[in-house]
Amino acid sequence: MPDLRRTGEAPPLLRDFITYHESIKNHSKKTCDEYYLDLRHFFRFLKLHRGIAAPDTPLEDISILDVDKAFLSAVTLNEVYAFLSYLSRERPKHPNSPRSEIGLGAATRARKVACLRSFYKYLTLKVHLLENNPVADLDAPRTKKTLPRYLTLEQCLELLSNVGGKNRERDRAVLTVFIVCGLRISELAGINLEHIQGDSLRVLGKGSKERIVFLNDTALESIEAYKKVRKTLPGGEMRALFLSGQGNRIHVKTLHYLVKKHLKSIGLFDYSAHKLRHTAATLMLSSGANIKTVQEVLGHEHLNTTEIYTHISSEDMRRAVRQHPLSKSEPTPHGD
Repeated sequence: MPDLRRTGEAPPLLRDFITYHESIKNHSKKTCDEYYLDLRHFFRFLKLHRGIAAPDTPLEDISILDVDKAFLSAVTLNEVYAFLSYLSRERPKHPNSPRSEIGLGAATRARKVACLRSFYKYLTLKVHLLENNPVADLDAPRTKKTLPRYLTLEQCLELLSNVGGKNRERDRAVLTVFIVCGLRISELAGINLEHIQGDSLRVLGKGSKERIVFLNDTALESIEAYKKVRKTLPGGEMRALFLSGQGNRIHVKTLHYLVKKHLKSIGLFDYSAHKLRHTAATLMLSSGANIKTVQEVLGHEHLNTTEIYTHISSEDMRRAVRQHPLSKSEPTPHGD
């Protein structure tokens, strides 16, 4: 997608906001693009809602270049509620599909609320362009909280022991690093040979933030086994650790494919690479790791993101009850 916010398709205030998130907040291009698209959508809706644009004008044909301080300062909380109602009741989930369902889910609407909050916080507290924040009291849509799905230790062992095929050393190393370190798929694709020093691995995470994670013996052994094969492959002189069959840095799409292929081989048909990140976090916590440590390993900016992994199995709860001090104590009978 062309960078529309840099090609005259965004008003100065919006461009400045995106630049702030890129240069100061150090957010990724993907995050900044989502902010741009969400705010563009909001501005276009407001122009229809206020009658600035003709009622039958397609949303994508409405220009936002004239959005200025006066336009933004006139926004009310009721207008924001009208926008959220439109998203919930009228907005197609996939605008370019004739069969798209109507109404965006709570998680998507919550993301747009977060974007609006960030934008008006910037306008009022960072650049002091506006005095009043119309979304200060805006509540985000309530979203369903579901436990993350993950592999058990037994399933992990089965997965690694069943890896075969011509790329078995590479694929086993990929799966092992996923399970041990809980990397994002883009982080694993970006690993270079020099990023591994002893048992430490330097990871370039979201927003170009670096962190150090550590490799256990199983991960180190799988990597060393792959590196012996890697020397004989095309592109063996490249810096990238994991290579494609053509000798290039492995692509995230290839990683998605190979992970799903091996998961399917042990009967896990609806699992993905991200489930291995859930698995790593769950195994670390179940083995006694501190949640702050797991936060650092996963590269989460906020602890509440990591807290979704603090679920415990029914067996864990059963064990905890059995270990309760009262579980083996005999009640003392009262006298008559």
